[in-house]
Amino acid sequence: MEITFIIIPTFDIIDAQPKINEITNLAISAGAEVKSSLVVKINKITPATFIGKGKIEQIKNICEELECNLVLFDGELSPSQTLNLSDALGGIKVIDRTTLILDIFAQRARSSEGKIQVELAQLKHIYPRLKGKGSALSRLGGGIGTRGPGETKLETDRRHIKKRMLYLENRLEELEKRRALQGERRTKNGALKVALVGYTNTGKSTLLNALTQSEVLAEDKLFATLDPTTRKLNLMDFSVLLTDTVGFLKDIPTSLIEAFKSTLESAVESDLILIVCDALTDWCAQLDTTTAMLDELKANAPRLIIFNKCENISDFSAFPSDAIFISAKEQKGLDLLQLKIKEFFENLYMKLNLRISYDKTKDFFSLEKYFERSKIEYTDSGINAEIVINRNCLPKFDKFK
Repeated sequence: MEITFIIIPTFDIIDAQPKINEITNLAISAGAEVKSSLVVKINKITPATFIGKGKIEQIKNICEELECNLVLFDGELSPSQTLNLSDALGGIKVIDRTTLILDIFAQRARSSEGKIQVELAQLKHIYPRLKGKGSALSRLGGGIGTRGPGETKLETDRRHIKKRMLYLENRLEELEKRRALQGERRTKNGALKVALVGYTNTGKSTLLNALTQSEVLAEDKLFATLDPTTRKLNLMDFSVLLTDTVGFLKDIPTSLIEAFKSTLESAVESDLILIVCDALTDWCAQLDTTTAMLDELKANAPRLIIFNKCENISDFSAFPSDAIFISAKEQKGLDLLQLKIKEFFENLYMKLNLRISYDKTKDFFSLEKYFERSKIEYTDSGINAEIVINRNCLPKFDKFK
């Protein structure tokens, strides 16, 4: 087990506690034993090591005393800063926030696509951090296809990683095309889509289980769910596909969001987004982070804010008045939530069951662009059409009633 000491650099010492809690939970989720942490107020970044010599010496002494074998830096370190900081601390392994998150992702990925995304993200992170050892690694290239005299092992490693990244990117493109076809099929089959999004560890998987009577993995860990999971939710007149997505995190690097964009496409393509917040923690930061991430992904579907873990809260005056308050664990407030989802679709869309004779099919399909969802059945005497349309388009279908 990694015996970890955490460095939390901050320009604002007042805002340090949420950072301490978050990075500590991340480290524990990765399987580390956190011995201690130190908040380092930064006035000016030291280019070589990010923090100054005095703090480095203090951290080195603490790590020796606590017998730590890993230092976790809550921030983004350049390749040279990582190496310099490790050397200054006497050779103790140093990793930054991105490396930690990637390690957690690697532990959590279950699907083949998730594993490919993890590996690609790791290689993109490792590539600029490869460092050679000067002439000690210089060697002659041997055999057909090598670059010739003077090629270093570093250059060989980089070329290999580049080829691997290209292969993984091509595999992801193939999987994305397949998923796009599946999405089109769901749309044609009349599937309405709802996405559960929000900060990691807010109870999205527990809520999915409670609403759909499923048994999706739900643990009290950050990023317990990495691969998106979809289950059917019946709402009397409507059935929707409810998808649990990977959790967000404050200050998550853009490169990771890009690498895992496909796991969040269910939010982008959904008809309704349920933003799940943990009512017992800093929900303002969670809401801000989630909203900013959805805006960045151009997820423009209507959003409904849900506060989970409310079983012991009696005063909701400090929360947004239009939010819904639930306890997924104790299954409280779920009836109201399902009612709100049902009302949303009823107010926005309506379902029409039509029987179209074959002589009117041309006129009927000329309106296909107005179908939000459709299910068509061909019979001997005509077409049985179950379509979902925006209520504003209803007059266009009067002649088929």
